[in-house]
Amino acid sequence: MPAEWEPHAATWLTWPKPNGISFPGRYKEIPPILAKLVKLISEGEEVHINIWDKELELLAKRSLEKENVLMKKVHFHSFQAYEPWCRDHGPMFVVQPNGNQAIVNWGYNAWGGKYPPFDLDNSIPSKVAEALCIPLIEPEMILEGGSIDVNGNQSLITTEQCMLNTNRNPNLDKKEIESRLSDFMGVKNITWLGNGIKGDDTDGHVDNISRFVSKNTVVTAVEENISDPNHEILQHNQNVLKKKFNIIELPMPRKIEYQGQRLPASYANFYICNSHIIVPTYRDTNDDRAIETLKDMFPKRKVTGLDSIELIWGLGSFHCLTQQQPA
Repeated sequence: MPAEWEPHAATWLTWPKPNGISFPGRYKEIPPILAKLVKLISEGEEVHINIWDKELELLAKRSLEKENVLMKKVHFHSFQAYEPWCRDHGPMFVVQPNGNQAIVNWGYNAWGGKYPPFDLDNSIPSKVAEALCIPLIEPEMILEGGSIDVNGNQSLITTEQCMLNTNRNPNLDKKEIESRLSDFMGVKNITWLGNGIKGDDTDGHVDNISRFVSKNTVVTAVEENISDPNHEILQHNQNVLKKKFNIIELPMPRKIEYQGQRLPASYANFYICNSHIIVPTYRDTNDDRAIETLKDMFPKRKVTGLDSIELIWGLGSFHCLTQQQPA
């Protein structure tokens, strides 16, 4: 599987439905944020959007046009999904030994069956493969895109909390999971972190804590407040990573809550597209620190902060919404 910073042909997203469960009572704030996201991505690549129906497509187009998105770069597909988190239910592209692309159809069960129904979301990879006329590979294993990160050089990082959770693959042990990751993702070096951050309903996705920024370097979230429960969690993960990779520390934003619920706000949920590094920001004093840290890692791309205060209420941010298609 290519690294995210390698050239893209396109990015795939799923436009959220007004009556979905991700943004109860706050949906009207979300389309303008997605329009800004699509505008940034489309400056360097095509954008494919899975859409529920023609009525929602019309509303989505209005939002995009208000943001002056170049619409010839945007392509809508009548592929229905209940929720917008395309990183987890969308197509995961790999490059086969013969150089041709394929989609690995990892199963999707809405993060351990938490949010049924999810049958339509689970069907997205097969629909995309059919539309693109490329092979669909069936590993017969549950896996979300946000649960892994790769460096394009046979290394992968994940968390035990998510990948070994019995609500995903109770029939597979750690060795069997590693075997399938090797067989279907082309990885040989798997690094197991511990837990994810508090407030993350995915059971600890790695794309909220640690991300490859080069073949040998990982940016990893650090909680400087020792009284915050994330401090010990993230320190443990950093200690594991230090044994294998160069480490760059990425600060955490302040604790964010909504109606008493902690939200999984993290700068690590950035998205790497051809022209930009799109970084979620939280109107926090650490926003600028996070952006400057990533600027040092990606000198040839524009690092752009995009407000994620409303989006994080849905328990995800820009990396959760996107899935790259390699060039």
